[in-house]
Amino acid sequence: MSQEILDRLQRVDRILDGEPLVPKDAATLLILERKADGDPHVLMGRRHMRHKFMPGMFVFPGGRVDPEDVGVRFAADYDPTVQSKLTRDLKGEEEEDYTRAFAIAAVRETYEEAGLFIGRLDHNDTEPCGHGFEAFDSRFVMPDLSPMRFIARAITPPGRPRRYDTRFLAVWADQIADRLPEGTGPSGELEELQWLSLEESKQLELPPITLAVIEELQNRLAEDPKLEPDYPVPYYYWTPEGFVREEL
Repeated sequence: MSQEILDRLQRVDRILDGEPLVPKDAATLLILERKADGDPHVLMGRRHMRHKFMPGMFVFPGGRVDPEDVGVRFAADYDPTVQSKLTRDLKGEEEEDYTRAFAIAAVRETYEEAGLFIGRLDHNDTEPCGHGFEAFDSRFVMPDLSPMRFIARAITPPGRPRRYDTRFLAVWADQIADRLPEGTGPSGELEELQWLSLEESKQLELPPITLAVIEELQNRLAEDPKLEPDYPVPYYYWTPEGFVREEL
């Protein structure tokens, strides 16, 4: 099945005619919820048509890692195995701090785009979390990295108008500590937010890599329904011969 996913990516990503760009680090959050029938559902939204990058496409909440994400306070750290997989290709003494920024960015973007506060509620902790988390502070919610699971990593091929090195993380919906009553986020970047089964989500207008991640997640859940930290993580990137799929 993984080879079929790879073959499809090869077919759709052969047009490479833009300026060469260095990929920017990004993080995406798959929020999963098991319905009464046990079928996992995931939260997705449609990117606003004003976006220059993937307008109208359905995606998971997420976005670019900001420098300020590195210093944000959190309630608990990653599982050590998740941490180890996220440090792949990172260099320097601060690599562990930087890997934490992936989860922080994903949580921040999920609030901005979907109005959800992912983390741990603690009314006794009044110390600010950091830049970009003022709304979390007002609701006594702190990001929690411990339930985060690493689902996939993918680098946009060269020649695209924008390139990202994206880490796809996942949490279960019981990690939603609070939510905005409007049912959407303050940025307005995502519309038509909805919970969909993985099969339903595959019928939407999706970026090719998003479809690949959904199928990878389906395969994983069939073998690893609890999303254990040590499960192999697919890593997609481009070479002169085409896409490569490794496992972390």
